[in-house]
Amino acid sequence: MTDPFRTETQSGDPEARAVSGLASYAQLTEVQLPRAGTFALITLTGGEGKPATFSTESLQALQEILVEVAKRVESGRVAGVGITGVKRFFVAGADLKALIDVKDMGAARDIARLGHQVFGALAAMDVPTFAFINGAAIGGGLEVALAARYRTVSTDAKGISLPEAYLGLVPGWGGVYRLPRLIGPANAVKVMIESPLANNKVLDGRSAYELGIADTVFDSPDFHSPDFLSQSLAWADRIITDEAHRQELDQRRASIAGSSPEEWDAAVAAGRAIVESKTSNAAPAPARLLDLLELGRSLDQAQSAELEVDALGELILTPQFKDSVYAFLELLQRRAKNPSGAPDPALARPINTVGVVGAGLMASQLALLFARQLQVPVVMTDIDQSRVDRGVGHAHAQVDKLFTRRRISLDEADRLKTLISGSVSTTAFADADFVIEAVFEELSIKKQVLAEVESVVSEKCILATNTSSLLVTEMAADLLHPERVIGFHFFNPVAAMPLLEIVRTSKTSEEVLATAFVLGSALKKTTVLVLDAPAFVVNRVLLRSMAEVLKAFDEGTPAEIADEALKPMGLPMTPFTLLAMIGLPVAQHVIESLHNAFGDRFPISTNLQRLIDHGMTSLWTAGHDGNPHIPQSTMDLLEFAHCPATSEQLLDRVQDALAQEIGLLLDEGVVASAEDVDLCMMAGAGWPLHLGGITPYLDRTGASERVNGKPFHLDKR
Repeated sequence: MTDPFRTETQSGDPEARAVSGLASYAQLTEVQLPRAGTFALITLTGGEGKPATFSTESLQALQEILVEVAKRVESGRVAGVGITGVKRFFVAGADLKALIDVKDMGAARDIARLGHQVFGALAAMDVPTFAFINGAAIGGGLEVALAARYRTVSTDAKGISLPEAYLGLVPGWGGVYRLPRLIGPANAVKVMIESPLANNKVLDGRSAYELGIADTVFDSPDFHSPDFLSQSLAWADRIITDEAHRQELDQRRASIAGSSPEEWDAAVAAGRAIVESKTSNAAPAPARLLDLLELGRSLDQAQSAELEVDALGELILTPQFKDSVYAFLELLQRRAKNPSGAPDPALARPINTVGVVGAGLMASQLALLFARQLQVPVVMTDIDQSRVDRGVGHAHAQVDKLFTRRRISLDEADRLKTLISGSVSTTAFADADFVIEAVFEELSIKKQVLAEVESVVSEKCILATNTSSLLVTEMAADLLHPERVIGFHFFNPVAAMPLLEIVRTSKTSEEVLATAFVLGSALKKTTVLVLDAPAFVVNRVLLRSMAEVLKAFDEGTPAEIADEALKPMGLPMTPFTLLAMIGLPVAQHVIESLHNAFGDRFPISTNLQRLIDHGMTSLWTAGHDGNPHIPQSTMDLLEFAHCPATSEQLLDRVQDALAQEIGLLLDEGVVASAEDVDLCMMAGAGWPLHLGGITPYLDRTGASERVNGKPFHLDKR
């Protein structure tokens, strides 16, 4: 029988050849290493240069190749086995579209078991096995790398993660078992729980190495050094032939992974606290993952695999997983990458210098964002030198933190500090292409600031405002060129929150709007076009729900009930916690603006005003036991009606209020569609992915039809 694989033995860089009918999923090459001899290299691919994903078909293709490689190992023809990806991807995870089409438990369990069989075949090879992580290793992509005995990683690799808890699953192809034994349970909880639930935070190559996920890291090659794959193959050659070096690696691993039962218990407890704080335990997957981690401590690989198969099979069929995939693929991927209403990017102007009016914390965050992402000079201004110095100093301190955390190099840190400067005069903006104001949320102040800036900048300079609730049209009304003004509403903290609401007035030019979208993309933000309307989208929706909760509190609903009633939504924080984070005066100011614009839909809380008048920053105070409570002295300041609501009643009221406000917002044309509202709430307010977007959630609860007479989505998913 002829060999079904075309293979090749080379002494230089390997060039992958097509392998039978499986070439669209994986390619096998035999490479001749100088000392070890023949090395079997498997390159995973999605075909036509696309990244690989794991579906039933691609897993079976990899399984067939591993069976063939195992035969060659058994016959003594192969001294080592490696697996890698193409371009910027190692493996882009499981094929989510294929998973959401699974309809029954048998099929779900079959997929879960297949992953274990395939990855287990790699782990069981009777020669050293390697994963060369050249790029993003997401979910199942990282799990197959963990199944190898040794791992290299490139500093160019981004997106190394186990995001399953974020998507409604668990790392059920061995990750939940292997990762804590490699990097310790505490670090495993960070990777599997904390990072996914923090807007799906990911690792880069160096961070993965420092955690112990990879055994060595290779910097991006320069003109004189070999590429990542060549470096990895040379390293593998040494590992295979040098027992002393293998022992050094084992010692490093032992120092990283070593943990006592007490540390394991502490890690699980920390994970449960994170899940409680981030999801209010409303999403099933994160808790299930921690159950597996806790139980798996005393199990072997095969026993843990059985539990993982059960968990993964069950979670694939949950509505939360289907909703998560819809929200992730249709909203955060497709909709975010193709914003509605964005003009032709060819109209955009170049941005070579940026100005920031203000030197407070928000302004400092903006200055760092522009400098870091655009690599252009940014100048901050304020009314006196001490404020300017504090603002620039804060931005520079954030640069130092990035360097300390090894997020940037020393050279980059020095360059960023050089780019961020300050001045007490707006004449510093004379050469600016884009100036954004970040001063106090007061219309008269913002109008004055924009007028001052317009008097010193060129006619081509774009003027932006970071207002969270005021009308951009009114700010620009007295300017000579209102067509160059645009709203650029960021969310706090600027570096972490993905959303940028781009606010267009009736006079904003197409050229300015195009520049705004190109700039937003360069800043790595999710951009949504919104009409110039009070509070735009996120703050309007958030404060409608908050106003409803405050109203119930004023009516006599106990604070504990009012604050906990929305827990079934799985929001990242309770209403009163969010209120304290925003700041009571700021929240009241925005509610007053919305009350003036929309009337009694946004009632002004008399109790909130009493707290502000007495200098309170939060309703809650930490007690002796660490739990929040309301001191009697605070209660004595407040007055209540006598018509309290139950948790269920208040949840229904808030759902109906949200359905009404979003319906009105859409009728007014503030955004193009309900999907834009969903995207805004997820990217700007941390709306839970497992609910599939706020408007599908309101459809499922019946609030849409109760209030508006129809669902937001007529085509049921």
